[in-house]
Amino acid sequence: MPHLDFEEPTTKWHEDLVREGFAVIKAAVPEDRCQYYIGQMFDWLEQFPFGFDRNDRSTWTEEHLPSHMKGGMYHGYRVQHESFMWEARQESGVIDAFSKIWGTDELLVSFDGMNFTLPSGSPLPPTAPWPHIDQSPKKIGMQCVQGIINLAPNGHEDGGLLIMKGSSGLMEDFFKAHPEVVDRPTWGSSDWFGFEQAELGWFKERGCKILKVCADPGDLIVWDSRCVHYNQVPQSQNLRAVIYACYTPASFAKPDDLRKKGELFDQKVGTTHWPHDNIFSTSEKKLRLGKPDFAERDEPFHRPEESELVQKLAGKRPY
Repeated sequence: MPHLDFEEPTTKWHEDLVREGFAVIKAAVPEDRCQYYIGQMFDWLEQFPFGFDRNDRSTWTEEHLPSHMKGGMYHGYRVQHESFMWEARQESGVIDAFSKIWGTDELLVSFDGMNFTLPSGSPLPPTAPWPHIDQSPKKIGMQCVQGIINLAPNGHEDGGLLIMKGSSGLMEDFFKAHPEVVDRPTWGSSDWFGFEQAELGWFKERGCKILKVCADPGDLIVWDSRCVHYNQVPQSQNLRAVIYACYTPASFAKPDDLRKKGELFDQKVGTTHWPHDNIFSTSEKKLRLGKPDFAERDEPFHRPEESELVQKLAGKRPY
């Protein structure tokens, strides 16, 4: 089963990833590019027929926005394949970081979504924690590294990623100590597993702590999918803007998964966090404000240019 276990990390952030389960890679994307992507996100919202206007704060409300979850997570409307999303996935600093993680530049990328949480004038209702991992205990070693391309200042009160520092290295021991949970029904083909709050105590007893990961514009946050994590909504009145992007070696993928990935790319649908496995569509249509969404889409507004690099990252063309 393909995986990678590091023995000698090559940089400080690389060491953080291996030992603590996450790392922040500074300035992976130039700041002017961050502003460009934020502008593209505003453009995307304004293309829907809901009356959103970036210059009118009175429209920064649910009734003027496309369907989303947890404050501003967007996974519908084929947003995964908007041209600007593919531009971000090709940022050299992002690809270079994942190349260092895996020791190869022959990578696949996930067809993942974005988070664009707008300040609404008052704090958003807090969401209940949903601590989870994204790798089955039946998969040994580090097989998936998730990523957040952070585009706006993100401090302690600005919402975002919470990590249980050090939990990735203990995950195999946890499931050995708790064999009864290995086949809990929450396991699915996407490797998602949610922890009960009481189970987190096992990790805390071994020195793990939950930390809010903070980042500057252009920073890349990466974490081992075996690391317990979840998201929280902003309590500040600051914008949150991120693109989720995960990369793994193309050599990890089975031929049939590459075929399916290429087909889903042609259909311009989203998939899971896993670039090389769990290849199935996550673009099911959902309700908006409790009603069928008449603005649901089967195409992105702007299709990406299918360059050689895009086709390779998408699994359409071999390296």
